[in-house]
Amino acid sequence: MNLQKAGGIAALFEALAYIIGFAVIATVLDPGDTEGWSAARKLGFILEKKTIFQVWTLCIYVLFGIALVVLTIALHERLAKPSSGLIQVATAFGLVWAGLVIASGMVASVGLETAAALHGKDVAQAVSAWVAISAVQDGLGGGVEIVGGLWVLLISVAALRSNVFPKPLNSIGIVVGIAGLLTIVPPLGDLGAVFGLGQILWFVWIGLCMLRRA
Repeated sequence: MNLQKAGGIAALFEALAYIIGFAVIATVLDPGDTEGWSAARKLGFILEKKTIFQVWTLCIYVLFGIALVVLTIALHERLAKPSSGLIQVATAFGLVWAGLVIASGMVASVGLETAAALHGKDVAQAVSAWVAISAVQDGLGGGVEIVGGLWVLLISVAALRSNVFPKPLNSIGIVVGIAGLLTIVPPLGDLGAVFGLGQILWFVWIGLCMLRRA
């Protein structure tokens, strides 16, 4: 298997991971109306679904990050000659994003084990630990998509300049990338959903393009 084919498969997996992630959070991990819930009750709900939560985290963070490394390197190979300077910067951000995503998933998964162990002894301490763990996860990239947004934006601009991928695909990538960047502004945090949904289309399209040219 050559690198372009591997990158195409990785891109399709990224899209699948997003779809699985959205589907699970909207069904199995959806607690319904949580208005009036205490932090302890919210943690209790997550602990009831602990195995599902950890498998979900493995898929959308850890496996996603691993596949992202493959895709980033494959896109570097594809775009290195026509847009060498820009793609080097993009590749750096892609690898950093992959590392942050994997770390974010591991923090959430391992942190939940810690919270579960504390929950049986001291609920208040377990809640405090989970709040701190969630803050670290969000800081690594669980809540803000700036690094991923930069990567998608730079890849799309590089591809647009070199005419490597279809212009509509690159245009979608630019919009998606900007949406990711804007999640750093607190009132615009909901654009993370736009970033995720837009990336599904972007990953599928770019994956198919890479497989056709593999």
